[in-house]
Amino acid sequence: MKRGFEFIKLLQENNNREWFKEHKPEYDLIKEENTKFFNQIYSELQKHDSLNKIHISRIYRDIRFSKDKRPFKTNFGAGFSRVKPLLRGGYYLQVGLDSSFVGGGFWAPNKDDLFRIRKEFEMNPEEIQQITSDKNFLKYFGKLEGEDGVKNAPKGFDKTHPAIDLIKKKQFVVRRRFTDQEVLDGDFQKEVLLTFLAMRPFFDYMSEVLTTDQNGESIL
Repeated sequence: MKRGFEFIKLLQENNNREWFKEHKPEYDLIKEENTKFFNQIYSELQKHDSLNKIHISRIYRDIRFSKDKRPFKTNFGAGFSRVKPLLRGGYYLQVGLDSSFVGGGFWAPNKDDLFRIRKEFEMNPEEIQQITSDKNFLKYFGKLEGEDGVKNAPKGFDKTHPAIDLIKKKQFVVRRRFTDQEVLDGDFQKEVLLTFLAMRPFFDYMSEVLTTDQNGESIL
């Protein structure tokens, strides 16, 4: 990642097509190294989970609807999806200067899935609270993240419910940030895998919720 960081630093200072075209051969070498690194993680994670595919992010930004017209991303990323519909949740790794993290979860669940998750939290919040208060979860992630969908309570839910802070969320994600020095450390790949594995109790719980109805009966 050292060469990748050096390239990113220069790209941050020269985020234009002319500079990138001139340095494209260097980027292609870094891309090849990153692809190998991401695929190694995919292979290791596949030993512990059932993955569908790996998606390695392109460096080109979609600027069609953005006020930020810089054409290139200044980080490298890869997503690892699980085999649906039985397994839910997705893993993500981003590497960049002062912006590296391992994350995963449910960024934009559809309306039906969001309602099902909220109903589960309403009926039985103890299980998700037990998962998010487990010492291993706290060690790697600290807390369950994600934006609130409403200010007080979703329609049909009691705003005084003890788990209303969970019920209000529209996203359910976890994240572990890494310093640049940690990324450059020889144990980084190992730490990425350990962090992904620490998500499994959360993923397994959410998978069970999203594949059953409110009576606990399978919908698949």
